[in-house]
Amino acid sequence: MSATSDIPVAGTGPDGAAASTTFDEYEDRPVPAPARKSLFAVSSVWLGFPMILTCAVFGGMIVYSLGFWPGMAAIAVGNLILMAYVGLLSYQAGRTGENFALMAARTFGSKGYRIPAAFLTTVVIGWFAFQTGLTGSTLEASMGWNATLIALIAGVGYVAATLLGIRALTVIGIIAAPLYLILGVLAIVDASSAPGAGDFTSYAGGAGATALTFGAAITLVVALFADSGTMTADFTRWSVNGKQAFLAAFSAFPIGNTIALTIGGVIVAMGAGDDPAANGGGFLGILIDNGGVLIPIAIAFVFINLGSVCTHCLYNGAVGWSELTGIRMRVLTVFLGAVGVALAVAGIWQHFEDWLNLLGVVVPPLGAVLIVDQVLPRTRRPAAAGTPAAWRKSSFVAWVVGAVAALVTHYFAPALCVVAVGIVVSGALAAVLSRPAATDASSTPARTAEDPTSAPV
Repeated sequence: MSATSDIPVAGTGPDGAAASTTFDEYEDRPVPAPARKSLFAVSSVWLGFPMILTCAVFGGMIVYSLGFWPGMAAIAVGNLILMAYVGLLSYQAGRTGENFALMAARTFGSKGYRIPAAFLTTVVIGWFAFQTGLTGSTLEASMGWNATLIALIAGVGYVAATLLGIRALTVIGIIAAPLYLILGVLAIVDASSAPGAGDFTSYAGGAGATALTFGAAITLVVALFADSGTMTADFTRWSVNGKQAFLAAFSAFPIGNTIALTIGGVIVAMGAGDDPAANGGGFLGILIDNGGVLIPIAIAFVFINLGSVCTHCLYNGAVGWSELTGIRMRVLTVFLGAVGVALAVAGIWQHFEDWLNLLGVVVPPLGAVLIVDQVLPRTRRPAAAGTPAAWRKSSFVAWVVGAVAALVTHYFAPALCVVAVGIVVSGALAAVLSRPAATDASSTPARTAEDPTSAPV
């Protein structure tokens, strides 16, 4: 595609209908071929998402628990799982142009899809509220500013950015990713001057009895992006085709996420982490302690960095609820954003982090069912025309059994990789149950297209 293809233009959609205007987010139908974006544009959306301070914190915690090389191994394995998981879901989204809700309708039925779609779109709004509140608390801790006022200002800004749609996510990614890399490297250079920092690869960890196991560390890596990773179709449906959608996701997993986690791990291994048991490899304090021009840059970094997470999550939520309710995405962006900002300003966000993390455990089994049902060639059902089944019970059975297996593992065998258990159990069961019956040949809504990118672009 030409350079101008990064901006949606009017044209003809896959069904012969006229494509909508520049500002159409295609909430309720596949993105038509003329509106697809370049690999660079879609990759920028995903690359900027994981390169955030939160990943530095958790990367440091993993290394603090396991030591440097075992920590790096856990980060690598977790990112390989994410690469396969998010990559395959992205591939399907690039083929069809469908967002997450439309994709779920194929697998869970024309009515049944509302359950997984409503579940995930609500969870990501919770994360929007959490990260908005975190913006205020971060600047209160580092600069002494009023957390409530900062959360309000930041939240309004994040909502305004999300109103610009997928284009804003691209621009944010282009800024956030290199800024994180530059400031992370500066923090490492500063930390390297400490005595013994040069031996960071020999760091053996310091968590002691409270250390994470190797399996739990992998779960942590995957769980960080289990929610939006499962909803990757909302971003990668803008890709020209399935291959480019996979490559766009690849820019984040393993590339961007590995870099973000590794920087935090190196900070801790060099002994520069401020309370690594609680703050991991967060390096904002290192930047602010250097003073001078780095202070305003560090402040801007907080807004851009956490704003990347907030805009992505709010976009996921608004697109999903738009398809569910028929209300336009931008109207819901304002409404859902206002709810999230209110939760952040009220301080309620501090009370549901554990719940959001726990819900993240049951999300990957859902994605595994989608992959088996729509992507894997041996189990993929053909998409035929006709009225879709209202409910596909087999898909719900596979998801619920996988989620229960993950929760049981989480509570009774947390040393294992919980997300891997859920993915394997739900995926295997979906493969067994997914052989289509004559009465359930298709669950493809009439408004979707199997592959709108088949036309020349």
